[in-house]
Amino acid sequence: MNKIVCIFLLLFLVGCGTSKSKVQSKKTAQTTQKKKVVTPTAKKINREHPVVQIDEVKTDKEVLVATSNIKVTKEVVLAYINQFKDVAKQDMMQYGIPASITLAQGILESGAGTGVLCKVANNHFGIKCHKEWKGEYVRHDDDAAQECFRKYQQAQESYRDHSLFLTSRPWYQPLFKLEKHDYKGWAKGLKKSGYATDPKYPEKLISLIERYQLQQFDAEVLGMEFEVENDSISNESKSNTEKRIIQSDEIHTVQQGDTLYSISKKYNLSVDALKVKNNLTNNALSIGQELIVK
Repeated sequence: MNKIVCIFLLLFLVGCGTSKSKVQSKKTAQTTQKKKVVTPTAKKINREHPVVQIDEVKTDKEVLVATSNIKVTKEVVLAYINQFKDVAKQDMMQYGIPASITLAQGILESGAGTGVLCKVANNHFGIKCHKEWKGEYVRHDDDAAQECFRKYQQAQESYRDHSLFLTSRPWYQPLFKLEKHDYKGWAKGLKKSGYATDPKYPEKLISLIERYQLQQFDAEVLGMEFEVENDSISNESKSNTEKRIIQSDEIHTVQQGDTLYSISKKYNLSVDALKVKNNLTNNALSIGQELIVK
């Protein structure tokens, strides 16, 4: 009887253990499922970001800083004349503008090739864009801030465009009725036609032409004998001899923007005294001209 009771108890205990194991397994499974973390896959969103593009095509716009004072010596002016005299003569033959006028304007407007517009834009005559210009250009401070000026690949293009500029505008047509060797008439006519705002523009051109004998190139084109109006070449040699004696601090080399008044103030002289020292008959000055100031 006791054996039967023991067997019954043993079977009962085994059954309870199996059931408990199943329950624990289920709990474990359930617990595991609860601890399982599902990470959602991030949805890919297409966004359009601004892209900075570098245009490899050369732009036709540049910005310039206004030119500073330009110091030009006689040697620089002579080198400029030697470089562009043939271009000016060729344009005279083709367009009828005196080579002397073209060269004098180039010297004056570009500072004999040393000005900013000349160096950066090959613009020797300060020609602005105007409405018809479709080429490259630069910005430069002139009568107003950041004005538009034409840009050329080569200096010869600037010379040709200068000729076309004058021949294509009706208000310059009276100039072409003048004699080709009448550089004084051309200088005055340019101012009268509105080419420049400087009231002394004609005098400056004439002074440059006569100082450097630019009218000889007009004579060469026209097949005329060149007559020297004043013995400036001899005077130049004489001046060079005198300068060997004069100390360097007694000489002022005329720069762009200089006037007799500004120079006289700088050296504490009167304008009349400055003119007497240098045998000047008028107030016209040319870039590179050397004046005795002491």
